[in-house]
Amino acid sequence: MIGGGANDPVALVGHWGAVVMIGTGLLYVLVLLLISRRSPRIERPRHSGSSRAKDILVVILMPCLNEAEVIGASVGRLLDIPDDKLRILVIDDGSDDGTADVVRAIPDPRVSVMRRVPPRARLGKGEALNDALGHVRDTWGGDPGTDVVVGVVDADGRLEPQAIDETRWAFRNRRIGAVQFGVRINNRFSSLLARMQDMEFVIFTEVFQRGRRHLRSVGMGGNAQFARLDALSALGERPWTKSLTEDFDLGVRLNGTRWVNDFRPTAAVHQQGVTSLRRLLRQRTRWFQGNIQSLDLLGRAAREQRGLARADTTWQILTPYVLLAASLLMASFGITVAIVVSKAVLGHSQTWWWLLSAYLLAFGPGLVFGVLYWRIERSEGLGLLKSLCYAHLFVLYGLLPALFGWRALLREIVGRTGWAKTSREAEKSADGAESAVPAAEPATRQEEPATRAAEAGTAGAAALPQDFRIPPALVRVDRLPPRFPRTVPPGIQRSPRPPATSEHHEAAA
Repeated sequence: MIGGGANDPVALVGHWGAVVMIGTGLLYVLVLLLISRRSPRIERPRHSGSSRAKDILVVILMPCLNEAEVIGASVGRLLDIPDDKLRILVIDDGSDDGTADVVRAIPDPRVSVMRRVPPRARLGKGEALNDALGHVRDTWGGDPGTDVVVGVVDADGRLEPQAIDETRWAFRNRRIGAVQFGVRINNRFSSLLARMQDMEFVIFTEVFQRGRRHLRSVGMGGNAQFARLDALSALGERPWTKSLTEDFDLGVRLNGTRWVNDFRPTAAVHQQGVTSLRRLLRQRTRWFQGNIQSLDLLGRAAREQRGLARADTTWQILTPYVLLAASLLMASFGITVAIVVSKAVLGHSQTWWWLLSAYLLAFGPGLVFGVLYWRIERSEGLGLLKSLCYAHLFVLYGLLPALFGWRALLREIVGRTGWAKTSREAEKSADGAESAVPAAEPATRQEEPATRAAEAGTAGAAALPQDFRIPPALVRVDRLPPRFPRTVPPGIQRSPRPPATSEHHEAAA
């Protein structure tokens, strides 16, 4: 820190403030790193607190807006899981590209579509999920002998097949109200920026989510979150909020109920990473602004949570403000380094021993993260040395909140809360051919919607890019969950689909 002297009050406050901030952050990471290495007791439910996995109905909600190019393949990948107690409800949130037509053409009774139209459409992901939840209650929530679990998967999400079995295995424990799976970036092999995002998600789940299982403060993400219908109902008729990060809000509020949030590292969802800094800035600004909006959850966390869960949730809610303060600290450090270097160039005598301690403080945790990431990715050919190089870049990547954090704060101050979904990019295989994932701006097609629907319906699970690989699970599964019936019984009936003019399909519920 730069100050006017050893006894300058401003310098003293800045110095000790920096020490406390750095020390608290390092201690927090260290504690979560240590406790994340062992399994919590929640995995061993008492027999009286368990239910039969085969009685659990899994309903996956897939919100989408103008996803006609990918929705057929995305639904097809889920339907490749031959499970007679799996349902997929696509939420068409006011699309104008024939998305609903594509879904209706899929010849599987486990799929249905709920179409929302203006003025109720395009009001945010939380509103779309709330309306769909009402449909879930009406359609599947009336059987007291069946537990209903509601999952959320993005339109471009590639859920690993074992995730459904893992979901049922987790919800056998009736204390668990919600489960979050890991997230992987499927185009991490072709873009350094996408690789950093994959490393970010892996470290978040491997260290923070696994550590929070012991603290009872596991958070929920917007992709691959699963929640018991009863747990969602404990939050009211419309459990998702209008926040830009409705998933974070949901996780905090669920942690305040009698239910327990859990994280499962044995399955993951694969999604596309952003390869443009401009799009990443726009995406993360929205995420950061949503976290800023969650400040009003502090009172709820203080009232409803206890002990370490309350302390950790408080930390999570305040993290945006900690990052903003840390950006000032990093700026101060950068100015100090610039002054020292300039003095050395001018011939002034300087001591450099402090550089080693600064390096260890800045890059030490990142090197540990690099080793953890290598252990996950080494089966994909990633070497330890290369992973440690990634770790250094990952620390620099972690400085980006200094850009989008202040931008998000400014947007919140001026009341700009609108957002556009992140554009998708065309993925290329090893031979340079484009995959089925659309470019940022899909080209206009001349075929009629019915033609596109027929193509998507027969395509099912469209071919993945040739270089796409499902990585190993974040932890080795020593005991696989029991297998369930793998064929859809001939007599199974499609869930009743209201006509096109019904409230659920043409207007928000």
